[in-house]
Amino acid sequence: MWDRPDFLRLPRRTGKPRSAGITHVLDKGSSAAAVEGLLTAAADLVDVVKIGWGIGYLDRSLKNRVAAYQRAGVVVCLGGTLLEIAVAQGQVDALRRWAAGEGVDALEVSDGLGWMAPGQQRALVAELASDFVVLAEAGVKDAAVPVAAAEWAEEMNADLAAGARWVVAEGRESGTVGLYDPDGAVRAPLVEELAASVPVDRVIFEAPVKAQQAWFVRRFGAEVNLGNLAPDDVLAVETLRLGLRADTAVRP
Repeated sequence: MWDRPDFLRLPRRTGKPRSAGITHVLDKGSSAAAVEGLLTAAADLVDVVKIGWGIGYLDRSLKNRVAAYQRAGVVVCLGGTLLEIAVAQGQVDALRRWAAGEGVDALEVSDGLGWMAPGQQRALVAELASDFVVLAEAGVKDAAVPVAAAEWAEEMNADLAAGARWVVAEGRESGTVGLYDPDGAVRAPLVEELAASVPVDRVIFEAPVKAQQAWFVRRFGAEVNLGNLAPDDVLAVETLRLGLRADTAVRP
C-alpha cells in the first residue's frame, strides 16, 4: 500500500468511485503488460477506459483485458463506432449479448458517422441503459459539419434524461473537431453554453492534448471530467488537476 506524500496544499480530489473529476482513458489495443503498468502506477486515478473504435471486436484477449481493469475498479466501455456499425447492420442485439458475455460494463452511444435517423440515438440510450452504463456522445467526427451549441446542449440533456450516466463532448483522438477548432484551440463559447445548460459534472470533455487539458482544469478546476486521454498521460493529467505543473500552478 502506497502512502502519497501530504506536505503540500493541493486541490481536493474525491476518491473512487467518483461522480466528478472523471478520468476517461482511450485504450487503443494496449498490451497486457501496458495495461498492468497503467494500473500499477495509476489505478486510483482511472475511472473509465474506452476500448477504442472496433478494437474490442478483434481483441482475442478482450475478456482478460476487461477483467484486469474491473479488478482495479475501472469501468470498461466499448467505442461508439462499433455500436454505430452494429446498428447499421441490424446487429444491436447480437452486440449486446456479446458485450455482456465479455463482461463489458458500458457502451458508448454515438452518431459520429452521421448514419442514424433522428431520435435513434436517444432510443438506443434508453434501451441499453437497462443493461449497461451508457456514455452518450454529442457531436460528429466530420470537421466540416457546423457545431451548434444549443443543439449539443439539447441532445445532452435528452440523453441524460433517457438514462445516460455521462454525456461526452466530441473532440476525437486528434483534438481537432467538435470542442476544438482545426488547430486544436478550444471553442470557448461552445463550452460556456454547455456549462450553462447541462450539469457539468455529467459532461466528459474529450481533451487528448495537454493545452486542452490545462484549459479545462483552469476553467472548471481539478474535478472537471476529462476524456480520451492516452494511458501514458494519466499521471501527467493528474499533475495538471492538482497544480503540480506550470500550466496550472497557483502561487500561494
